[in-house]
Amino acid sequence: MFYNGGMDDGVKSGGPTRVLVTGATSGLGRELARQLGARGWRVAATGRRADELQKTAQLVRAAGGEALVLPGSVTDDEQVRGHYAAIRSAWGGLDWAILNSGVGEAMDAREFSAEVVRWTFDVNLLGAARWLEAALPGMIAQGSGVIVGVASLAGYRGLPKSGPYSASKAALMTLLESARVDLRGTGVEVVTVCPGFVKSEMTARNDRRSMPFLMETPDGAAAILRGVDARRSVVHFPWPLSLPVKYLLARLPDALYDRLAFAARNFRKKTPSEEALRRASRGPA
Repeated sequence: MFYNGGMDDGVKSGGPTRVLVTGATSGLGRELARQLGARGWRVAATGRRADELQKTAQLVRAAGGEALVLPGSVTDDEQVRGHYAAIRSAWGGLDWAILNSGVGEAMDAREFSAEVVRWTFDVNLLGAARWLEAALPGMIAQGSGVIVGVASLAGYRGLPKSGPYSASKAALMTLLESARVDLRGTGVEVVTVCPGFVKSEMTARNDRRSMPFLMETPDGAAAILRGVDARRSVVHFPWPLSLPVKYLLARLPDALYDRLAFAARNFRKKTPSEEALRRASRGPA
């Protein structure tokens, strides 16, 4: 089964499109991999938890796709290069790269942790940068490809108790925007995705009251793929949340935003992960 949404997905031989999904062990990454498998595509799935990655691969295969399992972390330069080499060896390259890996921990600036900031940027921003460095030369050489970077609506403003996450997603959005401009004329397209709240392991640690318009995981993944198929420069959803954030909140005068965000900060409640607690406890080097 072959599907390309009516677009040229960089398929050279009429065969299934070759796609990378990082952070494919759960949540949006796993569901994106499954839905792409249902198109009959070849899906290279990466993530740190090998057992969960195998479950994702099973879902891809059951849906009708081909899966390549690549356990490892986007924070490891050698592993990223090794994963891309494995993809090249198996399939000759990539047509899509969905850069979805991310962490999202709450951090109150009154209890500032440089280590949590460093870790968040290493995954959310540099993880994407490592894959851009690996995948772009092949896409440029073949004259086609799609880079999909999963950012967040949180990147439009510095949300309360979310400094590391908001800053990393803002940086990713800017990096992708610049790449989109630089790559014009090469055949490589860049799509920035800014979701709102989508059910996942990450959002399961949030206070439900702090997540308006929370979406089911399959709906979030489908919204992403619709936007990528249409080659929208920026895909943002759900619209009842994303339109006010993108076109109103992002443009509020700073003084007004500060007052409103401070009033809302107590609604930002998140149970920290064990990894976040471990890193925060390290303190300054």
